[in-house]
Amino acid sequence: MTIIAVFNQKGGVGKTTTALNLLAGLAQRKQRPLAIDLDPQAHLSGIFGVRPRLADDSVYSFFVRQRALADVTEIAASGVMVCPGHLDLSKLDTMLGKGVNVVTRLRTALHAPGVVPGPVVIDCCPLLGVLSLNAVFACDLVVVPVSADYLALQGAQQVERALNALEPVFKSRLPRRYLLTRFDARRKMSSEVADLMAMAFRPEEICTTRIAENVSLAESPARQLDVFRYAPASTGARDYRALVEELVAAGLA
Repeated sequence: MTIIAVFNQKGGVGKTTTALNLLAGLAQRKQRPLAIDLDPQAHLSGIFGVRPRLADDSVYSFFVRQRALADVTEIAASGVMVCPGHLDLSKLDTMLGKGVNVVTRLRTALHAPGVVPGPVVIDCCPLLGVLSLNAVFACDLVVVPVSADYLALQGAQQVERALNALEPVFKSRLPRRYLLTRFDARRKMSSEVADLMAMAFRPEEICTTRIAENVSLAESPARQLDVFRYAPASTGARDYRALVEELVAAGLA
């Protein structure tokens, strides 16, 4: 079982798109992945058609009521298991604080014997609070989407600093991969951001795969579909297929 957290401290970078298509790409490899939506906006859950009306039917109740993850998990039409988010997740920082037992709650649950047989992809909110810390402490890999703009790069650098600050707690370097998204070779800024990424991060931690700007990637969530089902021959499907293969080849998925 591999646990991947998708996180950037800047919104609008393709985080949910990346989580969605990582899940779909893993499902194409005959696995049954689990999606955990820790974003109060719950966009990932909505794309999968899982929209709990009550907070107690979402991952919120795992944190607040100590319900088992399996109790709030549904199987979406695509075959992906979804532990949905809810707007009330935005209250958890105030309610729970950030004690060790709080920020490791998801890790403890996911590593219990026989709880999750397949890979897990966690869609994080763009704030380093109790939800994102739970994802970071639980995961084996952090994937950081960086759209080809300067603010997204700054958000990724904040993630790098936060992960480095946590190294004494982990007693090792948490594996991470920086993924350039919305890349357009015709735009000067795309190339400049790629060059700045090469200076800001370790070369081995930057994905070789780049996700090109693609209409199908933008349209597919509105149809409640991943890009593989919406436009299997598109550039977006090709790029996310390559990303999954890259992570698998590196032993990270």
